[in-house]
Amino acid sequence: MPRDQSTSRPDPRSADVQSRRISRIPAFTPVPLRPRAQGWSPVRQAEFIGLLAQTRCVKKAAMLVGMSRESAYRLRRKPGAEEFAAAWDAIVGIPGTPRAKVTLETLFQRIRQGSYRPILRGGRYVGTIRKPDNPALLALLGRLDRLLPPEEDPGERSKDYRK
Repeated sequence: MPRDQSTSRPDPRSADVQSRRISRIPAFTPVPLRPRAQGWSPVRQAEFIGLLAQTRCVKKAAMLVGMSRESAYRLRRKPGAEEFAAAWDAIVGIPGTPRAKVTLETLFQRIRQGSYRPILRGGRYVGTIRKPDNPALLALLGRLDRLLPPEEDPGERSKDYRK
């Protein structure tokens, strides 16, 4: 019986999905976990996302980073994995995936850890860039600014220093 194409997800093995190349993988903040020698480190998470973009196969990408397919899906379901899941969904090509809500805790995590961006060249995973997440810092400062009560006109305090 044919599947209803309007409500089903695209089959990642289909020709049109496989032919669609991903030129840029969205940066994401790794899932916060306790460090373990054989666990999902931030670098291993980024490598998995990069290899997922290259292979389009969760099992193969997990195997290439030394993890199991089941542990990848468990990682995806953990609290704090919204950005990891969003990067995964962007690669697999799930349309209309809602963006994760950015909480203060998420912003603090982005500032502490930075963000990871897997790099593809010619459709092949070549490495990962870790960079500070300056937009997260600015967003946090903006939120904190809005929490403060309006006290005085801008520049009022600087007049006292000129005396």
